[in-house]
Amino acid sequence: MSASKNPGNAVSQLCPACGLCCNGVLFGDVELQRSDNAKRLASLGLDLFRKNRKQCFNQPCSCFDGKWCRIYEDRPSRCRAFECRLVQRVDAGGITVSQALKSIRAARRQVETVSDLVCEFGQTDESIPLNRRYAAVLAEPVDMGGDPRVVMRRSRLLQVVGKLAGLLERDFLG
Repeated sequence: MSASKNPGNAVSQLCPACGLCCNGVLFGDVELQRSDNAKRLASLGLDLFRKNRKQCFNQPCSCFDGKWCRIYEDRPSRCRAFECRLVQRVDAGGITVSQALKSIRAARRQVETVSDLVCEFGQTDESIPLNRRYAAVLAEPVDMGGDPRVVMRRSRLLQVVGKLAGLLERDFLG
C-alpha cells in the first residue's frame, strides 16, 4: 500500500530512521503554544525554559530516545504540526519511502561529518544543538598565518555545513 493511502505510514517508516527534527539538527529550540500544558509536559520529562515571554524547550529534545519521541501521544503542538518535506512528499506520492530513506541517510552522513569536525574544534557537548556548536566554532578568530591544518579544517567545516544546509532545505524544511 502506498504511503499516500495510509496516513502516518511515512511517519512510521521515516521518522525512526531520521530524528533530525528532535535531535538538534533542524531546530535549536521549540516554543510552546498557548494550547500546550507546560506543567504536564514538564512532568513528562520535557526540559522547559523561558525565552522572553515564551516557554520553550531546547533541542536535542530531552524526550527523544534516538529513534522516537517518548511522549509522542502528548507531544507539544508545534511538534504535532511539523511534517518535514520528505514526509509530505511521500504522503503525496511524489517520492517513495525508499527514496526518502536514501535522502535521510545522506543527511545523517553529512550531520555526522559536521559533528565530527566541530568536535575537532572542541565543541563536544552533544546536548547543545549542532547549529550552536558550529556557531561557536565560527565565532573563534582565524589566524590565517597560523597552523595551515586548522585553516583547512575550518574551510572543510564551512563546506560541509553548506552542503548540509542545502540538504536540509531541500528535503526537510520549507
